[in-house]
Amino acid sequence: MEAIFNLLFDELKQSTQASEQNCRDVATRLTGEVTRICSESRRIQASGEVETWSVTLARHRSKQCLKYYQLGSQRGRVELHSTLSAVIYRYITPPQVQSSYQARLTLIEDFLQGFYIEALNAFRRENQMPATYRPRSLLELSEYMAFTERYGKRRIPLPGRRSQQLIILRAQTFSQQQPPETSVDMEQAAEGMSGENERGWGTASVQQVREQMVAQEPEPAEDVLRHAVIAELMNYLEERQQTDCADYFALRLQDLPANEIEAVLKLTPRQRDYLQQRFKYHLIRFALSHHWELVHQWLEADLERNFGLTPQQWQLLQDRITPQQLELLRLKQKRLADGAIAQALGCTATQVQKQWSKLLEQAWEIRNNLVSGAGASTDE
Repeated sequence: MEAIFNLLFDELKQSTQASEQNCRDVATRLTGEVTRICSESRRIQASGEVETWSVTLARHRSKQCLKYYQLGSQRGRVELHSTLSAVIYRYITPPQVQSSYQARLTLIEDFLQGFYIEALNAFRRENQMPATYRPRSLLELSEYMAFTERYGKRRIPLPGRRSQQLIILRAQTFSQQQPPETSVDMEQAAEGMSGENERGWGTASVQQVREQMVAQEPEPAEDVLRHAVIAELMNYLEERQQTDCADYFALRLQDLPANEIEAVLKLTPRQRDYLQQRFKYHLIRFALSHHWELVHQWLEADLERNFGLTPQQWQLLQDRITPQQLELLRLKQKRLADGAIAQALGCTATQVQKQWSKLLEQAWEIRNNLVSGAGASTDE
């Protein structure tokens, strides 16, 4: 414990302008967390490399904390909010409710405000701190934000040897508790109403909500959605240990030419081309798998817009797909969950997902071939 404490204390002291006592307090709490994880994890204990694991976990926590510290109070909050929003985006709307993108953002805001309070209580509890504790310095705020990100991403074991991130389980519960009327009201409040329908919005509380939503000038919806896609794709790549693809994607986002990417990643042109093809493979899997809804909404080609197809293209798609896929499309339009669709079609949820990916791929081929004519270029 002393070696881990000294490592953390030295890094915080050298990388921040916080007081020595502040660095000592944060280092002590992080040391306690690392020690607790290593002692409670059967996998770490069985590995015979507890010391190595301790150092790795300590460095990870230090790096996370310093990342938020360097971003500062405002940008750090935005980063945390964007990261968690991307994780829960597709889980926050009840499947039986058709809501606008703005309405979903409103629900995400409501959910995360409650989750931040839960994370603060968990932070106090796990560090044996008083119920009155609040982060007061930038370093303490960074420590709390890093903890909140880790807390949300904790894997919770489920029946059948499955697991899920804690924040996703919380988001699913939150969505199930939203009555359909609430989501409809959220959408109407975001988009505004007129005429006789507006009479139902005369109460002071609802009017206050309406005015507050109108008064806000958030980032353009397409930019927010783009950030959500980027964050989710990065998370997808990291979960599959495709860090080189994630690095390549980050450089492409900066519009760097191929030769500069090769220089930064220390690759030959052939190695860079191979990495590019591998990234394309994962990008397609990402876009046509369980992330399809987020990606298609960003491209303005979601199911409500007939995948961005013209009426003639939409008819062509329906003529090309199998009767089972046509029924799958009809059930998806009703916004049924995959489990319900699988039961209706007499197959498994995995088969439903595979058939849906094939259907999406056919829609993409029709849209791209008929719209762009010559097809895609060799460089994505």
